[in-house]
Amino acid sequence: MTPEDPEETQPLLGPPGGSAPRGRRVFLASFAAALGPLSFGFALGYSSPAIPSLQRAAPPAPRLDDAAASWFGAVVTLGAAAGGVLGGWLVDRAGRKLSLLLCSVPFVAGFAVITAAQDVWMLLGGRLLTGLACGVASLVAPVYISEIAYPAVRGLLGSCVQLMVVVGILLAYLAGWVLEWRWLAVLGCVPPSLMLLLMCFMPETPRFLLTQHRHQEAMAALRFLWGSEQGWEDPPIGAEQSFHLALLRQPSIYKPFVIGVSLMAFQQLSGVNAVMFYAETIFEEAKFKDSSLASVVVGVIQVLFTAVAALIMDRAGRRLLLVLSGAVMVFSTSAFGAYFKLTQGGPGNSSHVAVSAPVSAQPVDASVGLAWLAVGSMCLFIAGFAVGWGPIPWLLMSEIFPLHVKGVATGICVLTNWLMAFLVTKEFSSLMEVLRPYGAFWLASAFCIFSVLFTLFCVPETKGKTLEQITAHFEGR
Repeated sequence: MTPEDPEETQPLLGPPGGSAPRGRRVFLASFAAALGPLSFGFALGYSSPAIPSLQRAAPPAPRLDDAAASWFGAVVTLGAAAGGVLGGWLVDRAGRKLSLLLCSVPFVAGFAVITAAQDVWMLLGGRLLTGLACGVASLVAPVYISEIAYPAVRGLLGSCVQLMVVVGILLAYLAGWVLEWRWLAVLGCVPPSLMLLLMCFMPETPRFLLTQHRHQEAMAALRFLWGSEQGWEDPPIGAEQSFHLALLRQPSIYKPFVIGVSLMAFQQLSGVNAVMFYAETIFEEAKFKDSSLASVVVGVIQVLFTAVAALIMDRAGRRLLLVLSGAVMVFSTSAFGAYFKLTQGGPGNSSHVAVSAPVSAQPVDASVGLAWLAVGSMCLFIAGFAVGWGPIPWLLMSEIFPLHVKGVATGICVLTNWLMAFLVTKEFSSLMEVLRPYGAFWLASAFCIFSVLFTLFCVPETKGKTLEQITAHFEGR
């Protein structure tokens, strides 16, 4: 097919004529795919209730010391980074549906290994397997959902990826109150098993089927998902599925590539890991009787505000929510820094004084009052993050890349996100010692300011546009 051929210039899936599609099965397919992110969230949240249980374990059960507990929490991010690379390769070769089916295997296998663990190495091996599955699911699920959704609901369904992640985290926190670590791992096998079952009955995405020259199957998938193909232009058969460095000279490739990688980096540099790290200590300072309640409160706030983001995404737009989210995070991280400055800013204080250690010259009531400032700042930050910078980078990653480079490009974005998460988490303590806690949070506030400016000047609005219209925007058409 030559470039001049009019069929080549047609959109891969054109806009519907007259009105938006009304098919309801697209919601069922999106739910099935989103069980991957639910499993991903459960795997992330698993370590929080499991580590204290494993540290108290008596022989012959495996027991974690402080160093092993640190690796137990962190190794999942390394597995996820590898999973991002694997997912980028797998999604273009095996397809979106098969990739989701395959990632259920390391999820179930990882939790099964943890359940049967007799020593620390089996625990770490199980966490590495679940991390690998997290990396694949965090890449493939947004791509699958964005390619099956029509523009009017793509923001809603795409945001449900992050919603299911935070629901999974909250589920792990709540279940951890009543289940010990082995039974909690057994529960972790349920969501990926359900995904495996449901995805067997869901179609491959029409866009991937077209790249495989399977036109009839693509049209059947459209009818299944959207109810009808009436009013749709006849799409071209297939697209080139290869990536090479020379493509980076094309605006339609390098512009979304820079945007995708930057969004993932800014998401991790926002300070979210630092806030989560201090959550329980801040609740202790505010005189909560059960500081473990902090995890549940954080989880509930994340779920509520991510749900709000999903509901308004297709009306408010991506850019507006990113800007508002960034502005809220700037304010809340600045307030966090002020809290640490007021409670730990004395010249005689250590640069890494614990949050729970009030300044000696300060009355107890004043200390508690300042702790409530920290609780308020933390809740505001989590709400702001959940509305914008939590779900939208993942949604935009699945929207902005052309079909023929989507696997490689999204793989690099996911790799960036997980590597940044690992580095920020690992180096956070060192940063606190060098800059003092208030300096670390003010640095996060500066990154949030940069993220707002980047959004205003570099990120396009994708609300209501087909994926082909988004690609055309980067090409200047």
